[in-house]
Amino acid sequence: MKKVVKFGGSSLADARQFEKVGEIIKSDPNRSYVVPSAPGKRFEGDTKVTDMLLEAYRIAAEGSDPHRQLMAIKDRYQEIIDQLNLSIRLDEDFDQIEESLKKEPSLDFAASRGEQLNGKLMANYLDYRFIEPAENIFFDQDGFLDMNKTERVLGKSLAGVEKAIIPGFYGCGFDGRVKTFSRGGSDVTGSVVAAVAGADVYENWTDVSGFMVADPRIIHNPVSIDTLTYRELRELSYMGASVLHEDAIFPVRSKGIPINIKNTNAPDAEGTWIVESTARKPQFTITGIAGKKGFCAVSITKDLMNSEIGFGRKVLQSFEDNGISFEHMPSGIDTMTIVVHEDEFLHKEQAVVSEIHRLTRPDQVEIESDLALIAVVGRGMKSMRGTAGRIFSALAHAHINVRMMDQGSSELNIIIGVANEDFEGAIKAIYDIFVTINL
Repeated sequence: MKKVVKFGGSSLADARQFEKVGEIIKSDPNRSYVVPSAPGKRFEGDTKVTDMLLEAYRIAAEGSDPHRQLMAIKDRYQEIIDQLNLSIRLDEDFDQIEESLKKEPSLDFAASRGEQLNGKLMANYLDYRFIEPAENIFFDQDGFLDMNKTERVLGKSLAGVEKAIIPGFYGCGFDGRVKTFSRGGSDVTGSVVAAVAGADVYENWTDVSGFMVADPRIIHNPVSIDTLTYRELRELSYMGASVLHEDAIFPVRSKGIPINIKNTNAPDAEGTWIVESTARKPQFTITGIAGKKGFCAVSITKDLMNSEIGFGRKVLQSFEDNGISFEHMPSGIDTMTIVVHEDEFLHKEQAVVSEIHRLTRPDQVEIESDLALIAVVGRGMKSMRGTAGRIFSALAHAHINVRMMDQGSSELNIIIGVANEDFEGAIKAIYDIFVTINL
């Protein structure tokens, strides 16, 4: 068996956490390839190394000297080196970073150095080979992962290498310069390495014991999820569940590789398994609840719109022409609602409304703001009658008005729109009706 293991920033925040990670890796000889993040917060109120690097970039980009900021970052790494008695020195690395930031400040380059430096420390600590992502992971001209080239090059680098460190979060852009994934992208790197290596399992180690049914900041001590599918994960991650980057499923899904979310501080806990499909029945009708605030709904009304060919395309064109993507599109016979991110829409709203009028000649266009979306996700909903009814009943009992509802044909999820101020109360009500009463 071959495992790829990724460790998050909180798992590598200081020397003590490094030791924990080292023990975890050494406890299982199948843990072949390690993907580290940059050091995270050591304590409440601390600053992540990536954020410190971004501040160094800002200073350099404004024409000031980032030396003092970079030395503070170097001290963070030196503390780990000293406490672990490592033989590595980072003087040359920081000289190169400083020179690069002063000469040609690059946001992606600066942001990626936390992972690279932590990878070098981890390779020295474990005596593993260090593999440079900027030479093995590639992006295409549109900024997306070039999986074909990555598989070809990274596959050669991993061939015959039993143990290796591949830092997360970055690779090589189409222009040959360092390019990063979006924040949290070390999860994606781990998935890429697992797919290329043909791993049996991709272990993603963080500071929680897997996925919870709901956000623990809203629900006190929520129940954990034993198993969920890639599709369920995709829905939950997209709607705000932040344990795993939403794009991390794609490389492993194509190879049928399961993901196991594990807790560095509780390594014996089983965590959550994320799989393509499973015969395991979920503990509850729903698998999870997730949501986000800050949406608005643009409702277009026109008599007989259903018989007007191309009406929907013209409406969506109004958003596309203004560079706005939509989230959901519930509709009726004479109504069509487009749900968009409020902060993306506000400064372009009148341009969009004008274009909708020009292209479709509607009877009315109405905008409703301060909307929160909640996704109720679960493969068990398909075989259970009355799920939507129970959701509406729970919200009614909590005196929460449903302002929008959208359900896909797969019956995997139901999207509920409520006022921003009702967001937390709605999640509590839904959690109670499906989980609390069944415990």
